[in-house]
Amino acid sequence: MKVNVQIDCTPEEARAFFGLPDLAPLHDLYVERMKTMMTDGVSPADFEKMTKSWMPGMADSFEQWRQLMLAAMPKSG
Repeated sequence: MKVNVQIDCTPEEARAFFGLPDLAPLHDLYVERMKTMMTDGVSPADFEKMTKSWMPGMADSFEQWRQLMLAAMPKSG
């Protein structure tokens, strides 16, 4: 037996029905911070914090890659 049920509701209504939180304020805050970073620029400290939180271990790999590239460059002087 096959049963199809169609429910016509908005995403907000579906979230409320399933008991999920409304993340719109958090999303708005995140978008505002991203806009600020794009207009003001990202400082090296901000970049390091982002990479550590988004991809643990990547910051260390990036530093090793940077040191490898610097070592491969010809010395000027």
